[in-house]
Amino acid sequence: MDYQVSARKYRPGTFEEVIGQPHVVQTLVNAITTKRIAHAFLFSGTRGVGKTTVARILAKALNCEKGPTGTPCNTCPACIEITQGTSVDVIEIDGASNTGVDDVREIRENVKFTPFRGMYRIYIIDEVHMLSNSAFNALLKTLEEPPAHVVFIFATTEIHKIPATILSRCQHYNFRRIPRSEIIQRLRHVAAEEGIAVEDRSLTAIARASEGSMRDALSLLDQAVAFGGKTIRHADLETLLGAVPQEHVRAMIAAIIAQDSQAAVRIVAQLLDQGHDLRAYCSDLVEYVRNLLVAAVVPSPEGLHGLIELSKEEILQIVTDAKAFTAEQLQELFRVLSQAEDGLRMSAHPRFVLEVAAVRATRFLLGARSASSNRVPAAQPRSETRGATQPAPPLTNHSAPNEPAPVGQGSPTGTATTLPSEQSAPQSEKITAPPSSVPRPVPEESSLVHDSMSGRPLSRSEDPLPSPPSANQARDATPPFQFNWEQVLERVASVHPNIAPFLEMGTLVGIEGNQVTIGYPKSASVALARIQNEQNIRVVADLCAELAGQAVRLRVMELSDGQPAGLSPAQIRAAKERDQKQALLQQTRSHPLVKRTLDIFGVEVVDVRQVAPQKEARE
Repeated sequence: MDYQVSARKYRPGTFEEVIGQPHVVQTLVNAITTKRIAHAFLFSGTRGVGKTTVARILAKALNCEKGPTGTPCNTCPACIEITQGTSVDVIEIDGASNTGVDDVREIRENVKFTPFRGMYRIYIIDEVHMLSNSAFNALLKTLEEPPAHVVFIFATTEIHKIPATILSRCQHYNFRRIPRSEIIQRLRHVAAEEGIAVEDRSLTAIARASEGSMRDALSLLDQAVAFGGKTIRHADLETLLGAVPQEHVRAMIAAIIAQDSQAAVRIVAQLLDQGHDLRAYCSDLVEYVRNLLVAAVVPSPEGLHGLIELSKEEILQIVTDAKAFTAEQLQELFRVLSQAEDGLRMSAHPRFVLEVAAVRATRFLLGARSASSNRVPAAQPRSETRGATQPAPPLTNHSAPNEPAPVGQGSPTGTATTLPSEQSAPQSEKITAPPSSVPRPVPEESSLVHDSMSGRPLSRSEDPLPSPPSANQARDATPPFQFNWEQVLERVASVHPNIAPFLEMGTLVGIEGNQVTIGYPKSASVALARIQNEQNIRVVADLCAELAGQAVRLRVMELSDGQPAGLSPAQIRAAKERDQKQALLQQTRSHPLVKRTLDIFGVEVVDVRQVAPQKEARE
């Protein structure tokens, strides 16, 4: 054959040429050197990481004329025959096409014969997990006590399908994914041998697309050569791989730094016009933000090698971009984009999901800076704020009538929702909170709240409590906000219906400062555990903050036996429904027509159901 694919042409022939599996190579070489050769080996790992290649090298090492040796010569007749696949002493079997008991019985009969040329008769069974249970059972006795001249080498990509009885009779070697840097180095060597002109970023793109498989990387290189010839252009390679150009990723990061929501939305539209996959683009964004976070916490660019598997120029660009963010901001940005990536998998409108995430990503920095600039410094003397407390705005939506509501963190996709008005709830259901020493302005957007003492970023559920007021302040100050718990429940039910039933089983114990305390009886332990989840606490706290007009700290507790607890909203609703049903039953029984009917037939009214009126048919 005149042409061989690179995966076969550059397949390693000795242990020294194997890349990415030093733990396997060292163990096998030491075992051969010390004459501690097992009778059965099991190689497991993902595709293209060298399982079958190492199995053939091990066969050559055992049957080489100079061996057994850890460095087979590759020149003796035994090594040449094994390399060409014509050796009578090395039998390669495809487990996917030889799955029955009869195939295993044939192996059991043939293991009795001594090797023809070498010292061992070696059976290499690829994809061994495809054997049937009966075939595995037929192989057990032979695998446990084979003749001294027989060695079994199994290879599989699905180790969980191998019976435990087979695993216990083999030495198991787990092949890892090959590091991206070693794949790039190998591709660069192959390109130099073949005279292929390719850029480093193109090699990086091929290594990223191979997902740790050396065979896939070499196959992609051959495909790129077939597409563009000996000179591979990066644009042609991105078209071939279906990857999103990194320029679009950099453009989105630049829009986030500049807080330009319009530019971010235009980038999404441009991606759709060019036919790119939005999920792949969002995945690249998540990876880029991860690299920014690593660059933000690792001070020196030299320390990033090994942590970020990119070229030096790309690492320098990432270090430059990381200086525009803090580590806390990058964590929040990572959370926003990760939620968008999860939403893209299930949403029927991926464009809308990515656009909303892009707007949130470009606006959360502005919200964080506004909140930090409006916050009163912690070192301010108390004498300056004594008697200066002003009433906070009422519980309403703070957006202008003609402007959309700010994007919050209550919805997984960041969809803007219209807040219910304050007048929808009766005044008797509002609970007035005790005064606070320092008023807090209404935040323009949902953002992280920072601890004023340590500078650690906190969610709204972790916002530190204000300092206790003095006697004069408690007497002169007005309530900081009015809190409508029923309105919070309605908002949670509309935005997060999955946690609303658990929240309704709790009781509003009280409000102290900016801390809202919810109590659960011991009988509602499941609901308590569900609400105590960190993400759910943050969701409820964010919604409380939006409705209250200031940062709110949510506390969830279990009520003790002696602690008084009022009725939960769920219990109140159930009692109200029972009263309404009882009143409807009494009203029905007292109706003259119903009374006459009961007298005629001698029956009683047991249950009454209210039926919704039917809509009139259209003419």
